[in-house]
Parts: sequence; structure tokens; C-alpha cells
Amino acid sequence: MSPVRNKRVSGSKPSNRVLVSVIDLQKKIPVDPEKIKKLALCIFSAESKKKTGEVSICFVSDGYIKKLNRLYHSRNSPTDVLSFDISADKDRFLSDIFISTDTAISNSKIFKTTPLYEMFLYVAHGVLHIAGCDDIDPKDRKVMRKKELRYLKAADYSGTL
Repeated sequence: MSPVRNKRVSGSKPSNRVLVSVIDLQKKIPVDPEKIKKLALCIFSAESKKKTGEVSICFVSDGYIKKLNRLYHSRNSPTDVLSFDISADKDRFLSDIFISTDTAISNSKIFKTTPLYEMFLYVAHGVLHIAGCDDIDPKDRKVMRKKELRYLKAADYSGTL
């Protein structure tokens, strides 16, 4: 079972046969659900044209994401983004994406970006995973990074630097 099913969400109308919901469980970075949905739907539209489904994008603290990382990946540390797809149907997804805003703030200092830019980057990364992209080997990681940046630019979020 997904970690956030049955939580109160801010949903979107199905577009491109995908329903995107935004859940904000943190208070450090203001979340604009419409911008998050727009970015996610842009990616789904281009990357998984035939798939349908539902995805919840949940903004959480490092403590919250650390618990999920330990529970599902046996890693006792926070991370930037975690994606879960619990659907058994290859033409449909039922997914949750968790994004740590604490990590977005920390990484913005390291990479000299803004917390908002990092947050949108993590949204793109998580959605790409749900859409079927992977970043395990260096070649795939490079392709995924290019896609992330392309979608941020296309959705006009590269200006959040």
C-alpha cells in the first residue's frame, strides 16, 4: 500500500488521461499546486502518451522522507525524491512521489540554485521515473538529467534559479 493514500489532496482535472494531486505536509517552501501539476502533466504528455493513471506529489520534511527511505529502501538517511508506482498494469500507473523540501533548501546552497528550483527539479525527476525513465547507469542518468532540464525550461521553471 502506498504511504499516502487516503490523505487529503489538492487534485487536478484529468488531463492527458492523468490525474495529478498535490499534498503539502511541510511549511518551509510555498507550494503552488497548479505549477506543480502543469509541470507533471507536461512530462506525462510527452513521455507516456498511452499510459493513464493517478499520481500524488507530496512535499515533506527530511524526517518524513528518511522514514520512507528506511522502510522501502533500507537506507537510514533522507533523500531528495522518492517515487512509488504500485500499479501492476503496464498501461496504467498509480503512483506517489515524495519530495523533501528540507533537502531542496540544503541542495540549493550546495548547487547555488534556489530551493524552488530544486523542488521543481525533484518533481521532474520523480515524474520521469513514474513515466518509465531510469537513472541507474551513467548513460541513462545523463539522458534523464537532460530531460529534467528540458522540461524545466519548457514549463518556464528554469527561471526559478
